[in-house]
Amino acid sequence: MKQLTKAEEEIMQILWDLGEANVASIINKFSEPKPAFTTVSTIVRILESKDFVGYRKEGRGHIYFSKIEKETYSNQSLHKLMDGYFQGSFQSMVSFFVRKNDIATKDLEEILEKINKNEDKK
Repeated sequence: MKQLTKAEEEIMQILWDLGEANVASIINKFSEPKPAFTTVSTIVRILESKDFVGYRKEGRGHIYFSKIEKETYSNQSLHKLMDGYFQGSFQSMVSFFVRKNDIATKDLEEILEKINKNEDKK
């Protein structure tokens, strides 16, 4: 799966939130100053060529929708981060975030509890 640029990911986040939208609706979700219609339209077409976005015709325009689930992309991005910076080690990645973000013991215990619950389901 291809990586998204920051601008592409920003538009994908909006599409994931909205479910489907035309370019004007996407632009409305941006804070000021809003990007130009042609800019958003071009990025959406790029996302379409990367097979992240599909569309259906509605009147004279298009309604765009995500072809990739947010969780799928997030998982792939997280694995790329883990492989690129932590030699594929989940433990190293988690240790890094714990050290750099000063995570409280209580928060770690809650995370472990969730992990254990997921293990029990398997």
